[in-house]
Amino acid sequence: MTETFSDHTTRLLDRAEKTCAARGVRLTGLRRQILGLVLEAESPTGAYDLLERLRASRGPAAPPTVYRTLEFLQEQGLVHRLERLSAFVGCVDAHGHDLGHPVQFLICRTCRKVTELDDHDLADALAAAAKRVGFAVSGATVEAEGVCAECAGK
Repeated sequence: MTETFSDHTTRLLDRAEKTCAARGVRLTGLRRQILGLVLEAESPTGAYDLLERLRASRGPAAPPTVYRTLEFLQEQGLVHRLERLSAFVGCVDAHGHDLGHPVQFLICRTCRKVTELDDHDLADALAAAAKRVGFAVSGATVEAEGVCAECAGK
């Protein structure tokens, strides 16, 4: 049995599949399903939550199955791991699958809503600050915690 995803998520999955094919890798049925579960989640989702949802639709599955799939999806730039939350968010739509795009997240500590930014100025400022101390940044994920506008208004 496989998941049925929203039309929006199905379009994103189809786009991800084309991106993978262009890179010479496959978005297998399992990879597609796990990416769909991440994309459909209302908030960042953890590997064990994904495992439970996968078991509900596919039957027995082991943690390494989910972790290997998430690793592939990260390598392809289709999901990001939020270290602070030990959870994953999808990244199919926003950046055209640019593997090197700046990654910054605003995490609401009240509702756990995550907003991804694409701020090249922030990435450039970090690279410049690192360069001043003789360090070359090859990649960075910025996670800022606070309160979103909706929660602040309550």
